[in-house]
Amino acid sequence: MSEPIIAKAVRNFKTLFKADAFAGLLLIFVAAIAMIVANSAVHDAYRELFYGPLWDKDVFYLNTLHLWVNDGLMVIFFFVVGLEVKREIISGNLSDPNARTLPIMAAAAGMAAPALVYLLVSSGESGLSHGWAIPAATDIAFAMGVVGLLGTRVPSSLRLLLLTVAIVDDIGAVAIIALAYTASIKMQFLIAAVVVLGVMLAMNRMRVKSMIPFVLATALLWYCVLYSGVHATIAGVLAALTIPMHSRDGNSMLEKMEHGLVGWNAYVVVPIFGFANAGVNLSGLGLSNLFDPLPLAVAAGLVIGKQLGIFSCIVAAVKLKIVPKPPGCTWPEIWGVSILCGIGFTMSLFIGELAFSNELLREEAKIGILTGSAISAVIGYVVLRLTTTHPDEQDDPNSPVV
Repeated sequence: MSEPIIAKAVRNFKTLFKADAFAGLLLIFVAAIAMIVANSAVHDAYRELFYGPLWDKDVFYLNTLHLWVNDGLMVIFFFVVGLEVKREIISGNLSDPNARTLPIMAAAAGMAAPALVYLLVSSGESGLSHGWAIPAATDIAFAMGVVGLLGTRVPSSLRLLLLTVAIVDDIGAVAIIALAYTASIKMQFLIAAVVVLGVMLAMNRMRVKSMIPFVLATALLWYCVLYSGVHATIAGVLAALTIPMHSRDGNSMLEKMEHGLVGWNAYVVVPIFGFANAGVNLSGLGLSNLFDPLPLAVAAGLVIGKQLGIFSCIVAAVKLKIVPKPPGCTWPEIWGVSILCGIGFTMSLFIGELAFSNELLREEAKIGILTGSAISAVIGYVVLRLTTTHPDEQDDPNSPVV
């Protein structure tokens, strides 16, 4: 007797909710809602909600909800990124020097090529060069979400390749934010931040077991970095690197924090950021604006630059026998994953906010990010759908059928 349609739908939804795909689908949904709201009758209310002043900047620098989201709430996102990076380097996929060679090479090429494509497309346009890093980053949740939609069709080695490249990509993006988008430095606050960071490292060495001192020190570090001129979210990464991972029972403070925050990060922090930043008002803009230098450069960097850099790097590294080809993967499958790395979204939107102070340029950058990410997601999904064939996929009850 066949399974009732409603029961099958409920089962698939429960499976999807637990899978990697759900976080990616949630981001798509939030971005769509933000676009609808930003172009509806409540646009002014949407803008007032995020950009309306709460108090004077002299009282406290974060005087709008948008600033609280980007400079405050997103610290949690970067903190989780830092935790994941530290765990991967110490005991995960990046702990083996041989295993991390390919992801590091691919991620580096996958950041350089999009930046080069961006600069080539936008060349000759004054004021646009500062956005070179916008298409350089990959959205882990979004990309893994698309892979999750394919269930067991995608071999584990291919998932691992995408995950490790995206993690190394995040490390590079954080470095870019710290080095390229720091306008001026206030030394007194920077010195204070270094002192706080030193105290946190000392607490790690002293094997402080309570989370409370680390949480309080992280808040103080964030405040010092916020006023130092370095972007405040860097405090999240730095704080995460001081969290202890030593444990006798195999359940360290770092792992507890990561497990406790990863759900909040994926289902609350990032969606709120997406809703606050993806809403582009298209009044006065048309489809022709997609071919303006800035959005075209961003979209080209994501769609063309990412896959060109990552795939060509992997092919060259394998052909030159620097590293072996990921096991169980075909070249078309690796190409499909390279295309998915062109999904920028979260980090690209974040860098776009830092790159331009002009509101029109920010909106145009968002158009390029959303378009390039959508194209990369669709093409990457189609390529993997057509090239990955695991005959047991339908036999897996935990695989969403999409």
